[in-house]
Amino acid sequence: MFIKICGITNAQDALDAVECGADALGFVFAESSRKVSVETVREIVKQLPADVLTIGVFRDHITRQVVDTVREACLVGAQLHGHESAQQIAEVKAEVNWVAKSVVAGSAEAFSANNYGTDLILVDSANPGTGTGYDLSLLEQLPKTINVILSGGLTVLNVAESIKAVSPWGVDVSSGVEISPGMKDRLKIREFITNARAIS
Repeated sequence: MFIKICGITNAQDALDAVECGADALGFVFAESSRKVSVETVREIVKQLPADVLTIGVFRDHITRQVVDTVREACLVGAQLHGHESAQQIAEVKAEVNWVAKSVVAGSAEAFSANNYGTDLILVDSANPGTGTGYDLSLLEQLPKTINVILSGGLTVLNVAESIKAVSPWGVDVSSGVEISPGMKDRLKIREFITNARAIS
């Protein structure tokens, strides 16, 4: 089970997440209470093991800005969380090693998710980062040929049940393992990962 801890804002949370077993870390460059600077992310990434997947999260940024930010922050990949077209996604993918597209559960974008050509599709709620969930039965309408990361409203208490319900390729959590926006709780991270891996 691939596990991504998103909304990382400081080195200690990043190191805690990796030590607890996270496969990937997300750094938000879109407007958010978890938004970080390129300089901050670059310093955090320097302290991480080379095998950790580091991902910049963008929303409706122009292609050049996405590519340049990924490079300047020394990240591996980009997660596109806005209304990016298939062409924009392809332009990013041509220059970035790893690209995921986020779609809202039940949306028209979700139904055509296999047209994006990305490594993964992340399915989220309409209000990402708020801890808001959605009806998991909406995932049944996704194309069966794509790898799905389940996100939106996941917590220590419901991650195992959610994985059982939809068998995703991976899970992504931010607010569900936080003390406050942008500040993670090490114990919640550990328990979240333990619960997710116990099912998979």
